[in-house]
Amino acid sequence: MTSSRVAAIDCGTNSIRLLVADVDPVTGVLTELDRRMEVVRLGQGVDRTGRLAPEALARTLDQAAEYARVIEELGATRTRFVATSATRDAENRGEFVEGVLARLGVEPEVVSGTEEAELSFRGATGVVAANHPGPFVVVDLGGGSTELVLGTDAPEAAWSMDVGCVRLTERHLRSDPPTGEEIAAARADVRAALDTASLTVPLGKAATLVGLAGSVTTVTAHALGLERYDRDRIDGAVLSVDQTLAACEDLLGRTRAEREALGFMHPGRIDVIGAGALVWAEVVRRVRDDVAAAGGELTSVVTSEHDILDGIALSIA
Repeated sequence: MTSSRVAAIDCGTNSIRLLVADVDPVTGVLTELDRRMEVVRLGQGVDRTGRLAPEALARTLDQAAEYARVIEELGATRTRFVATSATRDAENRGEFVEGVLARLGVEPEVVSGTEEAELSFRGATGVVAANHPGPFVVVDLGGGSTELVLGTDAPEAAWSMDVGCVRLTERHLRSDPPTGEEIAAARADVRAALDTASLTVPLGKAATLVGLAGSVTTVTAHALGLERYDRDRIDGAVLSVDQTLAACEDLLGRTRAEREALGFMHPGRIDVIGAGALVWAEVVRRVRDDVAAAGGELTSVVTSEHDILDGIALSIA
């Protein structure tokens, strides 16, 4: 049996990403040919208006057209386009669906938070499980939502929280740097969401906590002291809980100008990384505390560059 060449697209609240890969039909191993990301901020204003803004829609569809060119050039035979939080929340998502179909020839699937979590789990644990014990709590921290999923070989429990770096920035963190009152309000939102999530996902069962997506990888780059973004050093990095929390608090307290000066910082994350760091810190604290309450100890956190994109690719192979 020959490998399948597939294209996976993940369109979230902040970014749109593409993975073109060959998938071995026997082992399920992905051989990456192209992986790219552009910040298009599709979720601009959705939390407030309930609609996709015309300029955000235009940015996203322009990038979808560019991805169509790459997919054709590389000869992928199957494509799956998954859209997540911002599109789930938008009244005018039909415009988005029609626009993507016209440019890519495939209809975007607006997946549920639970399916989003399952795809992220599959993508992350396919690599992480070789070096770390389960059960895993996999956390996919996005722009509009954050997915939590627990499992070892397969997802056992999953929940999608309506907190993310774009949503919390727009809702609370408007000052530069954020004020104490703004930070307290954002923390309250995240803690309330975690209270609800923990009723479905028993976080205290985690043997390994795995973080995915741009906010987490950016925090990791900061904790590692990188001068530029280095995917190879970030992927699989193991940080202590204290290292992670310190990096989160430092990014949260910085001004936009100070964040912009960091060599690893993507320009599209400068204004939202404070909120992303806040969410990640609250999740790490909550999992650590719930593991301790269950009689265990969580001392470290794993970062993975393998995420929902890998899960989407595997799902269509």
